[in-house]
This record gives sequence, C-alpha cells and structure tokens, in this order.
Amino acid sequence: MATATAGAAEAGRQLLSIGAVLGVLRDEFPEVTISKIRFLEAERLVEPQRTPSGYRKFSRADVHRLAQVLRMQRDHYLPLRVIREHLDALDAGEEPPALPGGGEPHAIEPPQPEAFVPGPRLGRAELLAAAGVAEQQLADWESYGLVVATPEGGYDPEMLQVARLVAELGRFGLEPRHLRAVKAAADREVGLVEQVVAPLRRHRNPQTRAHAAALARELATLSVRLHAALVQAGLRARPGL
Repeated sequence: MATATAGAAEAGRQLLSIGAVLGVLRDEFPEVTISKIRFLEAERLVEPQRTPSGYRKFSRADVHRLAQVLRMQRDHYLPLRVIREHLDALDAGEEPPALPGGGEPHAIEPPQPEAFVPGPRLGRAELLAAAGVAEQQLADWESYGLVVATPEGGYDPEMLQVARLVAELGRFGLEPRHLRAVKAAADREVGLVEQVVAPLRRHRNPQTRAHAAALARELATLSVRLHAALVQAGLRARPGL
C-alpha cells in the first residue's frame, strides 16, 4: 500500500498545472497564453486530466503535444483540422494523411508574402493637386489626424486616398470633426492587427518575421471588410435606410 501511495504521489508531481505548462511553453512560444491552451483543449488537440475539484493537470506528453501543435501552426501555418488529423494518425501508429499539395508537415514551405512595392511619396503641393483640395482643407484634416505626413515630410500614397475620401464625404456635409470616430476606429483596428503580428515580428525564425507583413495586410483587408459589412448590416436594421 505504501508503495502504491508513493507511486501515486510521484505521478502527481509529474503533472503540471496550466500555469506551469505556460511557463514551459513560453521559452519557445513567447506569444502563447492560458486562453490559447484552453482553446486547444476545447478543439480536442490535448486532453489534460482533471482533479476532483476540476483543475487541469497536464502530463509531460500533453506538454509535448501542445508544443507540436504550436510548432506546426508557427512554422507551417497549418489549420487545426489538418494538425488534428496528423496527430490522431500518429497516436494510432498510422502514417499521417497527406497534406493538401502533398508532403509532410516538416517539408511544407510557409507561404511567402507578396512583394510590396510602395508607390512614390508625394510632396505637399503634389498631394494638394492630386486630391484637388485647398491648403486650408488639408491643414484642417491634419489637425484631426486624418491625413498624416511621414517623419521625413512627404505623404505616403495611402494618404492621397484618404484625402480624396475625406473630400468626397465633405460634399455630404461631413466635416473632419465628424470623422474623428472613424479615425479612432481605424486606430483601434491597427492596434488589433499589431497585437496579432507583434509576436511574429519578434520571432527568431526569419521566415516567420517575414510572414508578419503579409499577415498584417491580410488582417487589415479582413478588418476593412468586416467594418463595411457591419455598417451595411446596421443600416439595414434601421427602418427607412
């Protein structure tokens, strides 16, 4: 009986709390969070034991499995469904199913970001002429942070698009002060994208850091589409609009 009790105690010491697992994983995956671990559990990628009081307890095998999942996401950008299929096959002692396009996880090259060639930077006079606006209008837009010059003093091509859109809205009576909420929403979306890609930019893997730029553009596109869809849905819900 004493031997069995000692064995159970030893097994208990080998199990880790979710906080301890987080500490182990963060050595390699600094962006991982407790919420992420819980999400992977909810997706049936890991099944920790539970104490009678409901606390999660992870074995070393569980930690190894979590690291495999995170590594496949980070290095190969695989969806959870594909990761689950591979891990299930390995657990059953079978050959993992072929990935789309063929090859095994370790052989997959991460998607390369599209080449991004910025357009020419505009001077102030060029921006005024291209947007068809007066100096005072541009000064007003700048005072509200709608149009922003680069530290070197020029304007990126995106600022010309912003200027044209602000001018179009002005024809409907919308002044810069009315657009502060739009600017604030855009700033929050930028912060959200930055929050997602920041861990990738800090990563040791050069390919992962390079992927951050492409991911940021993809997230920005999705964010804009979501914003437009929400505005359209909100208008549709208003009678007469």
